[in-house]
Amino acid sequence: MRHARRRVVRRVTRLAAVGGLLLGGAMVTQAAMASETPSAPARPLAATGDTGAALGARLGTARTAGDWIGADGRTVVAVTDEAAAREVRRAGAEAKVVPHSMNELKSATARLRSAPRVPGTAWAVDYRTNRVVVRADRTVSAGDWSRLTRVATGIGGFVHMERTKGTFTTRLNGAQPILSTGGRCSAGFNVTDGRSDFILTAGHCGPAGSTWFADNQGGQQLGRTVNSSFPGSDFSLVQYTGGKAGAGADVVAIGGGKGVRITGAADPAVGQRVFRSGSTSGLRDGRVTALNATVNYPEGTVTGLIETTVCAEPGDSGGPLFSEGIALGVTSGGNGDCTAGGTTFFQPVTKALTALGVRLIVSARNAGGTPSPAPAASAAQGAMAPNAASPGSSAPVTGAPQGSTLLARLTDTRNVGPGLLVIAGSLIALVATRYIRAEQDRKAYRRYYSATWG
Repeated sequence: MRHARRRVVRRVTRLAAVGGLLLGGAMVTQAAMASETPSAPARPLAATGDTGAALGARLGTARTAGDWIGADGRTVVAVTDEAAAREVRRAGAEAKVVPHSMNELKSATARLRSAPRVPGTAWAVDYRTNRVVVRADRTVSAGDWSRLTRVATGIGGFVHMERTKGTFTTRLNGAQPILSTGGRCSAGFNVTDGRSDFILTAGHCGPAGSTWFADNQGGQQLGRTVNSSFPGSDFSLVQYTGGKAGAGADVVAIGGGKGVRITGAADPAVGQRVFRSGSTSGLRDGRVTALNATVNYPEGTVTGLIETTVCAEPGDSGGPLFSEGIALGVTSGGNGDCTAGGTTFFQPVTKALTALGVRLIVSARNAGGTPSPAPAASAAQGAMAPNAASPGSSAPVTGAPQGSTLLARLTDTRNVGPGLLVIAGSLIALVATRYIRAEQDRKAYRRYYSATWG
C-alpha cells in the first residue's frame, strides 16, 4: 500500500513538472510575441499633393461636395463642374463630378434639424453617393416616419430614407473600464492642461461631479468629472485623483496586456480604416462612412459626429477611436452589436480638445519631451491604401485593471523572466523525481538481495 502511494505521488509530481514546463514555455513564447514591434506601415501608393480638405477649401463649397479615400488609397474629391475636376486632377487627386454641391447638402441637413425632433433617427451626408441619408430605428413610429418622409421629399430626391435594425443608443455600461454609480464607461485618451492630467471620455457617461473608480468595490478611486458636454456634443473630462495620469499615459489598451502608443490627434477621412478599443468587445475595426453626422438619442441630439461601420456594445462608451497611432474620437453610441454589426458614432477628439482647452498626452519622443497635440490632419493617411492601415505601434499596458484575466497576466510582455523561472523550477522537479526514484529502486534492490542471500 505504501509503495502504491509513493507511485501516485511520483506520478503527480512528474505531471506537475511537465505542466510547469508547458506553462513556462507559453509565458515566454507569448511574451516574446507580444513584445514584437509591428512592421512599418505600408508606404503611400500615390502622392496626392493637396489633401481633399485643402482642395475643397480652395475650390469652395459651391463647386465641391466632400472628399474621401478610395480603395487604392488616392484622395477622391466630389466636384460639380469639369473645370473643378481638372483642377483636382492637376493636384494629384481623383475627381468625381456630382449633381449636388456641399451647399445643397448642408442646406438639406439644416432643414432636417429644424423639423420636429424624432428620437431614434440619425442623418449624415454620404459624400460617395452625393446624398443625405436619413435612418430611423425600430422605435420610430409609423406616424413620425411619415412626417419625416414628407420633410425629406420637400427637400429633394437626394435625401434618402431608410429603416435600420436595433436602436440608436448611447453605449453606457472601453479600453480600460471606469465605473460610477451611474454605470460603466470606458477611458478614452489621457490629456493635460499643463497643471493636471485628465481622462477624455464621453459626456453622456455622467455629469460634472461624478466620481469614478477602477474596481467594482469602489476601493480604487480614479477621479471626478470636472467638465461635461451632452447633448449637443458628447465629451467630458475626468480629473485624476492624484493629479497625474502616471506611466504609460500615452498608451491605450487593446486587450491581453497589449496597447497602442498614441502619437497625436487628427480628424479622420471618409473611407479611412479605423480601430476602436473597448472593455466589452475588445479591439474592433471598420471604416469611416461620414463626418458631421447627427444622432437623435432618447436623451437628446448630438451633432458633428464621426459615423463608422465599427461595431460597439454597452460598456464601450468613451473608448478610443484611432488609426496608425493617431487619436480620432471617443465612442458616443450607435445601433447593432459585434455579432450582427451596426453603425457607431464618435465624438471627434480635435473638437473636444479645443472646447476643453486641453492637449493630448503623447509619447515624449514624439513631443520633444512635452505632451502636445498631434498632427492637425491625417494627410499622410490619405495616400495610404485603407486596407494597409494598422492600429499603431505596440506598447505594453501598465497598471492593468483588477478585472484582467489570468491568461492576460501570464502572457504580459513583462513575464519573460517569471516564465524562465517556471521552466527552471519544473526541470529541477523532474530531475529530482528521477533521482528519488532511482535511489528508491537501488534501496529496494539491496533489501531484496540481502534477504535472498542472508
